[in-house]
Amino acid sequence: MSPASITIDPALCKKCGLCIYFCPQKVLTGTPGELPQVKDLDKCAGCRACFDRCPDFAIEVEVERS
Repeated sequence: MSPASITIDPALCKKCGLCIYFCPQKVLTGTPGELPQVKDLDKCAGCRACFDRCPDFAIEVEVERS
């Protein structure tokens, strides 16, 4: 199970694809012009690269702390 959860707000997302491009684990999928989809959450390391690169603050990444 992934230590993180990813939420994409469709009202804020301009579908630029930066989150998809910069995800080092390729958790997000899609193409520019489409709303990104979470493809394989189990691979998410919780690095928040998608959050950091989103120009519209449309992504939330919550990381479980042990």
